[in-house]
Amino acid sequence: MAQKAAERPPEETLLLWKREQARLRARVVDRDTEAWQRDPGFSGLRRVGGADVSFVKGDSASACASLVVLSFPELQVVYEESRMVRLTAPYVSGFLAFREAPFLVDAVQRLREKQPDLMPQVLLVDGNGVLHHQGFGVACHLGVLTDLPCIGVAKKLLQVDGLEKDAAHKEQALRSHDRSTKPVYVSVGHKVSLETAVRLTRHCCRFRVPEPVRQADIRSREHIRRTLGPPGMPAPAQGRKP
Repeated sequence: MAQKAAERPPEETLLLWKREQARLRARVVDRDTEAWQRDPGFSGLRRVGGADVSFVKGDSASACASLVVLSFPELQVVYEESRMVRLTAPYVSGFLAFREAPFLVDAVQRLREKQPDLMPQVLLVDGNGVLHHQGFGVACHLGVLTDLPCIGVAKKLLQVDGLEKDAAHKEQALRSHDRSTKPVYVSVGHKVSLETAVRLTRHCCRFRVPEPVRQADIRSREHIRRTLGPPGMPAPAQGRKP
């Protein structure tokens, strides 16, 4: 999702980001809030969303923000929007949301205004939630600002204090797919418990990456290819997920 940029913001900007992050972190709800979350079969859940940002290789400012909505439990895409965006905030580890989240929040708002009947009841985000240096990753940021239940799904484990990538951690229920040799790391974003987040992620998996996130990634990359023209132009690059 994220791609590293060379520049670093002024210390004043970092201080503002830290304050805003702390303010929003206080609003995170890490428990189940919806009736469907407490049902063993997720009865009542009809729409799950996926959000991702893909970058153009060699261009740290050009990206495509993608939002998809899938039917549940069928996992068929019923809505998609992909838009090219220009990122003005630089990449800073631990502050990914200030670079990417505004475009995803805008995408959710457009859907809410345009087709409210297709609004997702939960969002799965390519990135971390509370499994984050400051306990407030992009999934938390997006969840709080959209007021939607949100789950972080990351492909790499952040080196967070108190959580080590060892045998004990690998035994925890953070694998999305039992047949996958590579786990994904599921964390609470907003308005969902970890148990429910892991359980729903498993239900959404056909492959290693849960289908909502996978479809958002596929469609954002396709949109970049269409926008850039024929083969031979710069291809979308996959980056890190702080």
